Amino acid sequence: MKIIDSHVHIFETLRGFNGKGELTPIGKGQARWANGEVVKMIPPEMGEFAFTAETCYNVLKENGVERAVLLQGSFYGFQNDYVAQTALEYSDMFIGAGTFDPMGYYADAIYNRLTNDLKMKILKFETSTGCGFMSYHRVFDIAEVFMPIAKKCTENNQTLVLDIGSPGMSSFQPESIAKIAKTFPELRIVVCHLLAPTLKEGDEEALKKSLNLLTSNHIYFDLAAIPFNVQPEEYPYPTGIKYIQFAKDIVGYDKLLWGTDIPSVLNSYSYQQLINYIIDSNLFTEKELSAILYDNAFKVYPFEV
Repeated sequence: MKIIDSHVHIFETLRGFNGKGELTPIGKGQARWANGEVVKMIPPEMGEFAFTAETCYNVLKENGVERAVLLQGSFYGFQNDYVAQTALEYSDMFIGAGTFDPMGYYADAIYNRLTNDLKMKILKFETSTGCGFMSYHRVFDIAEVFMPIAKKCTENNQTLVLDIGSPGMSSFQPESIAKIAKTFPELRIVVCHLLAPTLKEGDEEALKKSLNLLTSNHIYFDLAAIPFNVQPEEYPYPTGIKYIQFAKDIVGYDKLLWGTDIPSVLNSYSYQQLINYIIDSNLFTEKELSAILYDNAFKVYPFEV
């Protein structure tokens, strides 16, 4: 079965930044936030300080993946030039998304460079209070901040990818995504992590309510890091499967994009586990599986055929 991973990350060196401060790599795949917290970022056999394009390419090929989408965020640090370069050098495998802080003084100039010079057809933003913009900015209205960017993306035929965090976070604003989608009906929108529900009480109902609000012919959801978000559940992550069942029933299998969120998740799971829990769930027919693992990505991301 053909596979596209719709959510992967690469980086020349760890340079994350969020509300915990700057991220300092300390070796063996680990790094330390400025507040002192140490985190496992990369399986040590895959890199001490970096998860390179070459390493990522080899991991994907070894696991039977045909194509992948390079996304970015504050967790690993912004890597626009490296992502753009990789998408050119490994055009058989990767397409890349650009990113920037929309509240930065030179945000417009960065957008113009990403679009006109680096030719990026995808823009991805993480607003979450966990690792995104709202971890180090004031709480803001996502619709208000991103309406101008959504307008530009529509005009330039770009896909807009948003990670708004988990239910209960100040950044969790599905109503803002709905507002953007209604204002720009031609804009392709991807919401990361199936809205990132966890095992917390209330997340199930929040997910259902949000999926109903975001049912649209141009809003898609990637399934990256669902097992991570339902920790400490073990394979086959029954609550994660339940959440995917809700998504199938509410928005439809044709709006779901399989993805992993590598490399950090590989500290907890094998790549094959992240594929097989979907396949072995018996939620989907062969046709539906093919759509989620491969075909749907072509509807929203500009892969060359």
